[in-house]
Amino acid sequence: MTTPTALDPHQTHARLHELTVIDVRTPGEYAGGHISGALNIPLDQLDRALPDLRTAAQTGDVLVVCASGARSENACRILAENGIHTATLTGGTGAWTAQGHDLHRPEGTQKATWGMERQVRLTAGSMVLLGLALGEFVHPAFRLLSAGIASGLVFSAATNTCKMAAMLAKLPHNRPRKADLDATLARLRNS
Repeated sequence: MTTPTALDPHQTHARLHELTVIDVRTPGEYAGGHISGALNIPLDQLDRALPDLRTAAQTGDVLVVCASGARSENACRILAENGIHTATLTGGTGAWTAQGHDLHRPEGTQKATWGMERQVRLTAGSMVLLGLALGEFVHPAFRLLSAGIASGLVFSAATNTCKMAAMLAKLPHNRPRKADLDATLARLRNS
């Protein structure tokens, strides 16, 4: 395979016509804007798509995309463990748009779900405030909730993983409908 393990937005734009692009964000994030032609297979659904991704990687280069590059790096690692060589878009769709490239936003798409990073910030911030308020007005031990969230955020930054995002991805508004994922896998088989 000629694709390196990472492509920057400029390299990706130049090779977009020859790449199979897999977007591993949640369906709501994908609907909010994605690289034209990208197929949405959320990170937590990769196992289901392994046979089709293996076939796609054998017939051409596969690029994995997310918002910032962290989830796509995790996806590339999972795929490599399963013998599937892929590359990631350095900086994700954020870097893609920062370099002036457009995102495709399907017509008739309902209001997009917040990006996962924004969902995590809201949830973590709310839990910290709740812990502080309960610690002040109910019992000081509730401040441990805030400390736990803070330590989780530090761990998340140090390891470039996020358990809170993984849990939030399981909420109904972040889940693909079975029919949508089936349609995506059928498109992948036919590409």
